[in-house]
Amino acid sequence: MMEQTETLVVGASISGLALAACLQKQGLEYKIIEKQPELAAPWRTHYERLHLHTNKRVSGLPYKKWGSALPRYPSRRQVIDYLEEYQKTFNISPIFTAEAISIRREHDHWITETTNGTFKSKYVIMATGPFGKPKPVDFKGMETFPGRIMHSYGYKTGKDFKGQSVLVVGFGNSACEIAIDLYEQGASPAMAVRSPVNILPRDLLGVPILELSLLMRSLPPRLADTLNAPLIRFLVGDITKLGLKKMPYGPLEGIQKDGKAPVLDIGTLKHIRQGHITVYGGVDRMKGKTVHFSDGKQADFDAVVAAIGYYRDYAEIIDVDKSRFEDLKVRVDEQKYFGKDGLYFCGFWISPTGQIREIASDAQKIAKDIAKKNQ
Repeated sequence: MMEQTETLVVGASISGLALAACLQKQGLEYKIIEKQPELAAPWRTHYERLHLHTNKRVSGLPYKKWGSALPRYPSRRQVIDYLEEYQKTFNISPIFTAEAISIRREHDHWITETTNGTFKSKYVIMATGPFGKPKPVDFKGMETFPGRIMHSYGYKTGKDFKGQSVLVVGFGNSACEIAIDLYEQGASPAMAVRSPVNILPRDLLGVPILELSLLMRSLPPRLADTLNAPLIRFLVGDITKLGLKKMPYGPLEGIQKDGKAPVLDIGTLKHIRQGHITVYGGVDRMKGKTVHFSDGKQADFDAVVAAIGYYRDYAEIIDVDKSRFEDLKVRVDEQKYFGKDGLYFCGFWISPTGQIREIASDAQKIAKDIAKKNQ
């Protein structure tokens, strides 16, 4: 049996919930599907220590602020509570365990096949986010390693590694927070860092760095980076003295070039300087419990957490020309195919001024565009 709806929203986490509220505000009929059995599934499976890396003032969804009693950077549990309250406030009722398998255009409608029925809609909004499957963990000689090797997707708490020597591979925001969590929970963490990085302080003289990024958003990324560079060098210091390599360009230009967000330092650099976290080069190979690094060093470990990221998921279940996914590398306002044939994407562009803030903006623009087409 085929269900019909004017607009189908695919995904019921932050982007999907924001879209549902915005569509309601425009008086538009919709259905929202979610492959998991509950909303905000990614937030429920993340590691326990996780906090928002963006401050709550710029991280609210449309029409609902964060509670004033909450900290500036809400915890994982507080994010889930906020999203559950958001669902109740707007009476959002996702259709759960409905994973989209294929989406195709037929005449003037979209047909979406799912594991829980088929949907026919005039509009489809992909709200699944840019990060799909975890990248596979593959190190030379890893089959000889006697301890546990896991992707950071499966990491929950440093308590599981108390008293162990643990190697965290990578130096993104998750890797850095996991390394801190391991130290705080009694493990001995080290980090393997292969690539150059851009690092920003999370707060600048008590002001969230993303608040300052908003002031710079009208400038070309390279110019903004040039203006900010002296202050960032003063606050962050020379990271090459810590065994890290610096990007040849600044953080805003980095987002523009490869869609990679800078690291917002929440204390990792301090722990490295104090000797709580050791930094090595990239992993070259493993032999038993000994890991050999690209900088010629080697060390023994009891476990490895690979914070190596995810494949960029450009919703390739949609039967459209793949060149259309190039749109997802730029903000909604700059997309060449925005809303073409009734197809939209929300929350895929990596924003220098905060991902949740960008999602809230996207959702409102998409809902208004659909309402305009229906006039």
